[in-house]
Amino acid sequence: MKRSLAFLIAANVIFFAVAASAQTKPPLRLLQTIPLPDLKGGDFDHFDVDLSGNRLFLTAEENNAVEVFDIRANTLIHTIRDVDTPHSLLYLPASKQLWVVDGGDGIIKVFDGNTYAVVGTVKLAIGADSAVYDPANHLLYVATGGEDAKMDFSLISIVDTSTRKRVGDIRVNSTNIESMALDKNGDRLFANVRDRNLVAVIDTKKRVVTSTWPLGDVHGNTPMALDEALRRLFVAGRKPARLTVLDSDSGKIIATLPTAELTDDMLFDPESKRIYVACDEFVVVYVQHDADHYEELGRIPTGFRAKTAILVPQLKRYFVAAPRHGQKIAEVRVYEVQ
Repeated sequence: MKRSLAFLIAANVIFFAVAASAQTKPPLRLLQTIPLPDLKGGDFDHFDVDLSGNRLFLTAEENNAVEVFDIRANTLIHTIRDVDTPHSLLYLPASKQLWVVDGGDGIIKVFDGNTYAVVGTVKLAIGADSAVYDPANHLLYVATGGEDAKMDFSLISIVDTSTRKRVGDIRVNSTNIESMALDKNGDRLFANVRDRNLVAVIDTKKRVVTSTWPLGDVHGNTPMALDEALRRLFVAGRKPARLTVLDSDSGKIIATLPTAELTDDMLFDPESKRIYVACDEFVVVYVQHDADHYEELGRIPTGFRAKTAILVPQLKRYFVAAPRHGQKIAEVRVYEVQ
């Protein structure tokens, strides 16, 4: 009897130890780093991925380059130099083209995905920066103008990727539009109006701003992500460092959670119900329990101004770009999603 009791106690101890370990396992595990010794100091801006070609693209905006990586070997394989200040990226697998939004030149440069040669351009306003793609209609929405173009308003330019033509503009009362999110279940586009601490709601059919939603005391609202299924819009601000969850139908603030400083990229994974917020020194990971309840899972150390990131759920990988800082060279950090 005593031996049986001792066995049961030992089994319970092991069970609870395993359970506690599972609960404390970090959401991301560093696998390796890809060194970028040739880059000088300066921020990165955005990633995009070519899954079929096993490539990852990264804009090194202050190095006037787009870096290309093999994501099987996790190595740098090419550097595109024919850019000024590259910001957003779009890889189109059907045409095997890489579209690069170049803010310095105020144009989109279209590169052949095999040779990396320029095969086309689309003229935009100076200050072209963030972008979001509507694959169903082959339309790319690009934020342009504003402060960088010495304009007191911004334009969201609409480009047809099938014809490589700029087919319209949406005027927004803002000098600084940041991240955007497209509601694929409707005709709405959300945009972070950072200079006014608002979210602009845009009718993509009428091409006008229909409403704006205040964010309370949050300033510097920069990245944005959308949960279409549960009708929730996620916005991360810098002052204070806070993640805000809004009802994407009404704009009502549902929840707020603290995040880290200098956030710039955010991604929502509908399968795992996780939100990844890339910030200076950390990526903060949250889990969505339901439409109205959220919890922080952990803060994973990354690096100085390592605020550019992409989640590739098909590979269970999360990539973070960390710029050069002092004697520490620039690098891309490769994490496994746990």
